[in-house]
Amino acid sequence: MAGLIRREDIDAVRERADLREIVEQYVTLKKAGIGSFKGLCPFHEERTPSFHIRPQVGSYHCFGCGESGDVIAFLQAMEHTTFQETVERLAQKFGIELRYEDGGTGPDKAETGRRQRLLDAHKIADEFYQRCLTIPEAQIGRDFLTGRGFTRAHAERYAVGYAPKGWNNLLGHLRAKGFRDDELQHTGMFSEGRHGIYDRFRGRLMWPIRDMTGNTVGFGGRRLYEDDPGPKYLNSPETTVYKKSQVLYGIEHAKRNIAKKRQLVVVEGYTDVMACHIAGVDTAVATCGTAFGEGHIKIARRLLSDDGTPAEVVFTFDGDEAGQQAAVKAFNEAHQFNAQTFIAVGPEGMDPCDVRQHRGDEAVQALVESKTPLVEFVIRRRLREWDLSAVEGRIGALRAAAPVVAEIRDDSLRAAYTRELAGWLGTDVDEVKTAVRASRSAGGRRGGPGQKSTTTPQQHHTAGTTQQNGNAPTRHGEYGGQEPQGASGVGGFAFPRPDTRDPAVMMERQALEVILQHPTRLTAEQWEEIFTVRFTAPAHLAVHDGIRIAAAEASDPRVWVETVRQEVPEPLRGFVSELAVTSLPARNEEHLDRYCQEILNRLVELKIQHEKANLLGRLQRMDPSESPQEYRQVNADLMELERRRRTLRSAE
Repeated sequence: MAGLIRREDIDAVRERADLREIVEQYVTLKKAGIGSFKGLCPFHEERTPSFHIRPQVGSYHCFGCGESGDVIAFLQAMEHTTFQETVERLAQKFGIELRYEDGGTGPDKAETGRRQRLLDAHKIADEFYQRCLTIPEAQIGRDFLTGRGFTRAHAERYAVGYAPKGWNNLLGHLRAKGFRDDELQHTGMFSEGRHGIYDRFRGRLMWPIRDMTGNTVGFGGRRLYEDDPGPKYLNSPETTVYKKSQVLYGIEHAKRNIAKKRQLVVVEGYTDVMACHIAGVDTAVATCGTAFGEGHIKIARRLLSDDGTPAEVVFTFDGDEAGQQAAVKAFNEAHQFNAQTFIAVGPEGMDPCDVRQHRGDEAVQALVESKTPLVEFVIRRRLREWDLSAVEGRIGALRAAAPVVAEIRDDSLRAAYTRELAGWLGTDVDEVKTAVRASRSAGGRRGGPGQKSTTTPQQHHTAGTTQQNGNAPTRHGEYGGQEPQGASGVGGFAFPRPDTRDPAVMMERQALEVILQHPTRLTAEQWEEIFTVRFTAPAHLAVHDGIRIAAAEASDPRVWVETVRQEVPEPLRGFVSELAVTSLPARNEEHLDRYCQEILNRLVELKIQHEKANLLGRLQRMDPSESPQEYRQVNADLMELERRRRTLRSAE
């Protein structure tokens, strides 16, 4: 059983992972001062760069939306992986062996090796099929794509390929790459006969099926030849790396847009996903030959994790009976979403690919925009089964539809649909209310198959929950934005944003920036002084407390900032990242060193001034004749403080 990864191993991963190198896989960065870089934020739309990183301390912060964290948090946000998954992937990349607490174990090395071999085989097969799309034999596949409005660039973008006719084209290619038959048997890309294994996909147009992290784990093949006795679409069988109930085609293209736009569009086929994305509906995914089920819902919830803004899941189904049954099945699962669920049915029953081919990109966008709440669709479908012109028909329809309304959890929405149902039936609202209440009392399960579900309006829950030994990035609206704002702390405490118009508060902020960004520039004596400095702004005081607790980690800048982040109340973690990436006013290293020393000296001088004020007040309250020795000591302390203040000034 997997246990918690040891803290020192997590720190080792942070040290080895270069934040700039990883961020630049997603963001174009430009120099923004000594040791600082900036670019357009990957977490929100913007035209002016407000996303800053400081690689030497391993932190990023967006001054526009407040997203912040370290290299692990960045990859979590971009790849939608868990904390442990992210650490394990980085550890594997950098050759770091992880140890686990409480006798737990990490992934089995032998199993990990076998899994990697399967993934490698799929990657090579993916590349093989793509190359084969250019051979003369594949003209039929290219014509198929062209006939549906797709260009060569579209095919390359979505890695569409071609499996040549013949029994061992891919088999021979993978054998030449060093794969053994006993390994290839477990890939799902081969069938087995009396004479051994042979290519499963032959003479088909191929789409790679990839997981959330972009690994190819399976394939879907479309029949092209009339003499092909196989099914129209043939998918990989389930393997140790491919579970069809846990993957969504197109997720590697759509995941960031789904998280950013808080919308998931579910279509039925590979070409539908391509058509939607090309038309601008870049949140579309498809199931791989199975109904949208619990495993897919987990993926959706992971991508649509609540940040306080409405989320929606839009299902597109054919208008035929099978499509309507699929819609009802989706409705039965809808209560598991923290989102509003809708259905969009194409004109004349066309799927999104047909809509784009015959009516253009704007028609695909219009299809999604014309969505209907799934609960309304199911209610109206129930009503169509009854003759509403007859009293008996209206009573039967009410009995069929009331359980659907009864299971709507939101009181306001349930009341609204109660009134709508009364209007659709042409009956009294109170009569519908009575039927709905009766259904709720009975558990809302009387209506037969397909009636056990509910629609769940947007449910708000806390985002950015703490992962093991780390945090998800702060979400929009948390402390750390550009404008002064309040932020709730733990235990009921509040941390108003410090007002840096106050020179003393500004000095505190500058000192914290220096301490977080350049801890190794501080001498032992300066650390001693900093431990005893009094900060006045509550947020600065809380960060200062975190610095004192985490001081033992100050020798390693990349671990340092994240350690401080973990020691402050959660609402301030984004603020720590903000301080850690703010550009300092220095032109070169020499100027930077001088600036750091000046700021720290001024902070200590401010502390000295506070101490002098306290001693002067004490001196004024004393009678020299009653306590001459104490009086002389206080004077001596004042003189020493003044000497230290002048020494600091002369050092600038």
